[in-house]
Amino acid sequence: MSAKTANLYARIEPDVKEQAEAILDVLGIPASGAINMFYKQIILHKGLPFEVIIPNNKVPVSMRSLTREQVDEELEKGLEDIRAGKTIPAEELIKKMRRDYHL
Repeated sequence: MSAKTANLYARIEPDVKEQAEAILDVLGIPASGAINMFYKQIILHKGLPFEVIIPNNKVPVSMRSLTREQVDEELEKGLEDIRAGKTIPAEELIKKMRRDYHL
């Protein structure tokens, strides 16, 4: 018969631990529960449940800073994406923008 729980020992930066546990506390989730959820998501995704990428640190372009020609180029890029089927639902885009630009 296998154990119902197993111990996990990990080193983590104190400020990261403190900030994460403060959020988990508001959510009413103990750290062990969050770690268990994370591991289950790793199993379901057969990998990390999020992208691990190097941020490009690009900020959104202000349309006011672009020339008329540059605006036309950006609009054409958008039309090309639509024609190529490279679109996503608005709700997904909003979530991505909030995550990528820390909004």
